[in-house]
Amino acid sequence: MNVAVIIAGGVGRRMQQDIPKQFININDKPILLYTLEGFQKHPQIDEIGVVCIDGWHDIVWAYARQFGVDKLKWIVSGGETVQESIRNGVYHLEGKLSSEDIVIIHDGIRPLVESAVLSDVISKCIQYGNAVTSMPYNEQIFVMDDEWSTIQYVPRESLRRVATPQAYKFGLLDQKYHEAFEKKIGIYGSSYTNTMMVELGERLYFAMGSDKNIKLTTKDDLEMFRGYLRENRDL
Repeated sequence: MNVAVIIAGGVGRRMQQDIPKQFININDKPILLYTLEGFQKHPQIDEIGVVCIDGWHDIVWAYARQFGVDKLKWIVSGGETVQESIRNGVYHLEGKLSSEDIVIIHDGIRPLVESAVLSDVISKCIQYGNAVTSMPYNEQIFVMDDEWSTIQYVPRESLRRVATPQAYKFGLLDQKYHEAFEKKIGIYGSSYTNTMMVELGERLYFAMGSDKNIKLTTKDDLEMFRGYLRENRDL
């Protein structure tokens, strides 16, 4: 079984809106629903779960019914941090999945996930046990020597940009979240599942990514998304 866990537990203060950014309406549809529809349409996704802000669960269920997202099977509340939210979604699946089932974790505010990207992250996870969406890094990266200068750079050929979707065999994922929260490793600040895995000694495997897979964080990102929708009116 392949289960998507969509993380929609943030409030999005940088968007400077009165409602959480995943519920901002674009063309009469909330951002989160664009994301859910991408997983709904993919033939390899069996079920969808959402980790959501308290007080918005019923709204998500109503939107799912309105837009025909019948793969949505459960909603749980998020935590104080992203890692707590993901943990809540993972723990909810205990007793429901086998160790070999695949969990695909994705940000609810990345509404343009492509079918080919989802297919590849699932395929790589079947092969290796995990897979993270990635892209080459095309800019030059320098290491700060002090506040004003540098004497060292990182060859860009050695870098990858990693985002969601990310896929993990459930047995590994569940074990590592228990370990991380027991040992207090990889759960603070900007930590995510991928960084946590590396901090706990796991090797990650790259899957294909897409420049279209933008994260809607600022008002400028919203305009980019609107522009894409204008050019692809079937979405």
